[in-house]
Amino acid sequence: AILVVSASDGPMPQTREHILLARQVNVPYIVVYMNKVDQVNDDELLDLVDLEIRELLDFYKFPGDDTPIVRGSALAALESRDDKIGKESILELMKNVDDYIPTPERPIDQPFLMPIEDVFSIEGRGTVVTGRVEQGILKKGEEVEIVGIEDKPKKTVCTGVEMFRKLLDRAEAGDNVGALLRGVKRTDVRRGQVLCQPGTISPHRKFEAEVYVLNKEEGGRHTPFFNNYRPQFFFRTADITGGIQLQAGTEMIMPGDNATLNVELIQPVAIQEGLRFAVREGGRTVGAGVISKILE
Repeated sequence: AILVVSASDGPMPQTREHILLARQVNVPYIVVYMNKVDQVNDDELLDLVDLEIRELLDFYKFPGDDTPIVRGSALAALESRDDKIGKESILELMKNVDDYIPTPERPIDQPFLMPIEDVFSIEGRGTVVTGRVEQGILKKGEEVEIVGIEDKPKKTVCTGVEMFRKLLDRAEAGDNVGALLRGVKRTDVRRGQVLCQPGTISPHRKFEAEVYVLNKEEGGRHTPFFNNYRPQFFFRTADITGGIQLQAGTEMIMPGDNATLNVELIQPVAIQEGLRFAVREGGRTVGAGVISKILE
């Protein structure tokens, strides 16, 4: 991931939030771009912001001392002025991305799964779902299932695979693709569902989870929450409201706490043990967690 931090402001609450979420969803490497350096005339202030960023990365278990931090100005690059902090800084940033971040391994030996990000209807051809293949391989002509939101999965056949306007015979983990589905209406499928190998994942409403609740400094809640708290839960591309039940003997959960919770979603979602998720309320992230047990 590339983390952008303003040199004039330094790390903000949303900086903490993004680093925490990167850790929660298993982003293994971060490269930092310190932006707007043209608004700061004192090199010592830039060094101080650099130190704050490294300390924050260390706090969330990223290697702060080893993380590349590139100083520059995105606006200068956009306006083709002051090449040293403009164009050259962007080239240096991308060189650090290439050098510091290894090519990720593609889990192609696992069953096919792709979270659905968007749905399109193409006249004369049918319905296309788009997304990034999370694991496995999808081949043209294979039978697949649409899972989530509805109680029962829908079976269909992938009649075409397209990536960057090129028709392919297959897609594999890491590819951003569009999959053409046979006999599926535009209204039969939506964002938040997953396309998968039949029988490999099922929809669930109830689960137990280990959750970390963000504190005020991390952009989270200022106050505790109680039984029947109903935030939004984000799994892959799904955004579903759910009710929280605290463990016996627990009256409330304070910001900054780690807690075990039971959650009941208002709609079934394709989930499995070990899946990470974010908890949001009113447009801000208030927690991050991992499913420890499927209950129903």
